Amino acid sequence: MNPETLILHSAVTPALALLPAKMDTPEARVALLTIGLEESGLLTRVQTPRKPGGNPGPARGLLQFEEAGGTAGVLYHKASEAHAVRVCLARQVEPNHYAVWRRFEIDDVLNMAFGRLLLFTDPKPLPKSPLDLWAYYIRNWRPGAFAWRPGQPYPEPPAKWLPYYQRAVAAVSG
Repeated sequence: MNPETLILHSAVTPALALLPAKMDTPEARVALLTIGLEESGLLTRVQTPRKPGGNPGPARGLLQFEEAGGTAGVLYHKASEAHAVRVCLARQVEPNHYAVWRRFEIDDVLNMAFGRLLLFTDPKPLPKSPLDLWAYYIRNWRPGAFAWRPGQPYPEPPAKWLPYYQRAVAAVSG
């Protein structure tokens, strides 16, 4: 079984079941899988060191959330806070950014729920095309590998983005 199908069934579907039904859409599932493939290959739960033998980076979980970035952002954003607390209670983790961030290393369901909530904080609707999803990802994840600031054009997606998107669509279409 490929990673996107495995994670769809073991983490994305249970994560979305913890959230309001309106958050469970094919676009949300495709977005979570595509972003997970980009961030970690849906395999790595602790950010890989930049140099061989170096310290791991600050990101955790399949979606590679940082403690003071996406984790805190979801916990304290007015659109997601109440949902995030309910998810934390359901996953038996203290609803504070350090505890949640550390749990991402072992709790894919929690990480995917927070991923969906991060997407929910964006006022724009979830995209239905790979290029629009790329912009959504850059705007919300703000990955360090791509220098981007609000008001600037989005960087071009890497060559692997479209295949990741296609793999995610295939898994969701199933």
